[in-house]
Amino acid sequence: MKRRQFIQAAGLGVAASAIAAPAIAQSAPEIKWRMTCSWPKSLETLYGAAETMAKAVGEATDGKFQIQVFAAGEIVPALQVVDAVQNGTVECGHTASYYYFGKDPTFAFGTSVGFGPNARLNQGWWTHGGGSEVLNEFYKKYNATAILAGNTGCQMGGWFRKEINSIDDLKGLKFRIGGFAGRVLQRLGVVPQQIGAPDIYPALEKGTIDAAEWVGPYDDEKLGFYKVAPHYYYPGWWEGGSMLLAFVNLDKYNALPKHYQAVLQQAGAFANTSCMAKYDQLNPPALRRLLANGVKLHAFSPAIMEACYKETMALHGEIAKENATFKKVNDSMMDFTKNGYQWHQVAELGYDSYMVRQMRG
Repeated sequence: MKRRQFIQAAGLGVAASAIAAPAIAQSAPEIKWRMTCSWPKSLETLYGAAETMAKAVGEATDGKFQIQVFAAGEIVPALQVVDAVQNGTVECGHTASYYYFGKDPTFAFGTSVGFGPNARLNQGWWTHGGGSEVLNEFYKKYNATAILAGNTGCQMGGWFRKEINSIDDLKGLKFRIGGFAGRVLQRLGVVPQQIGAPDIYPALEKGTIDAAEWVGPYDDEKLGFYKVAPHYYYPGWWEGGSMLLAFVNLDKYNALPKHYQAVLQQAGAFANTSCMAKYDQLNPPALRRLLANGVKLHAFSPAIMEACYKETMALHGEIAKENATFKKVNDSMMDFTKNGYQWHQVAELGYDSYMVRQMRG
């Protein structure tokens, strides 16, 4: 190559690199977001899922995309996360979708509905069964998109001051219960109360409420419910495998570079897996500690379970007749759930039932 040609080629190389470098920099901009949560910092399972997601985003982008996490009440109250995301007060929020069923009962499906999927099936429905598509189509109405970012597994049925032996014992009971299930229990005479985590214990202690449910042994122990309500019931039929979602302001999400969107999705998936694993680690010893402290463990009677199932199906059917979106999401979820349990009863249930019997000793 002649000297003149070499210099020209080198010059072109310098020019190309000078153009390319800013283009790369522009595709990985420095972004700082705020994430508000429905959880206090003391619940490192739920609040920790939000922190896990935020940390993963930062690490995957070398700190260029940072999300600062805020506990309930630091920016907005626990039950106003979706509102804050919708109106742009924050870019994203970590919450339970069913807290907002008052806006539209379809919100319940983003967390859990009575006698719905367990954790495995909920994740399968969201990820591969059309769940994320039908729900994010719905969330667009609220200027948001949602990312799966946690799951509690099957929850407990709650803490009661007195034993609940029959359906009659539910009548007039002031029960703190999250989400849509309160409407089912209301049909059986319960007076549902939706209260954020920080305010549940004082209400239970003062007698403002007669019973409360939250998640399960580890979180419930930290919140201290056993000190004022000794009867602990299972299962939480309204929360067979509750999903937690990271809601993202739709305009902010669409403005992100595509690879930042991918990072958010992957960080949510990691937080989801980590959250479920953490509950599997922490709940067993917590239940043993609670029992050692005198907690009385009870199963809801078959009669109560049957009554709750009947009323759940009736309520869902009534709403589906009036709300086309609710029907669409319910049909999608329940079709997936039915098929899933037909499979689970073969290998999964057979194996788990055998292992439970063997591990009792």
